[in-house]
Amino acid sequence: MKRILFSLVLLVMGTLGFAQTDFILKPTQSMLMTGKRPGQDATINPFEGEECFALVENIGERSFSVRIQFKDEIVEEVTVKKGETKSLKLKKDYQLYLDPNAQGVAKARVDYRKPPRASINRY
Repeated sequence: MKRILFSLVLLVMGTLGFAQTDFILKPTQSMLMTGKRPGQDATINPFEGEECFALVENIGERSFSVRIQFKDEIVEEVTVKKGETKSLKLKKDYQLYLDPNAQGVAKARVDYRKPPRASINRY
């Protein structure tokens, strides 16, 4: 019975797309979060190959930048201030980068969510 309950909990968590990861960003370190390929990404995007939302939270004292690229071209750049969480749409094959603050160490948390079915644009 316990195994069945445990299996159900894992199944539900997997369905929700839980993939939260915390990072410490040093002033000289830009980090690729997702979008290259397995083994090169700092996070595991459970929705790799399809549209999703990246939730980037600033859990430190300093702001940092988030950059979204597609084929080496910057699509979007945003600053995440202390205590803020940004929801960024990642289309298929987009790359997500965290860029540090030159003033010191920044801390970030990254999570991914599948968009509601109605909000996905089909091309």
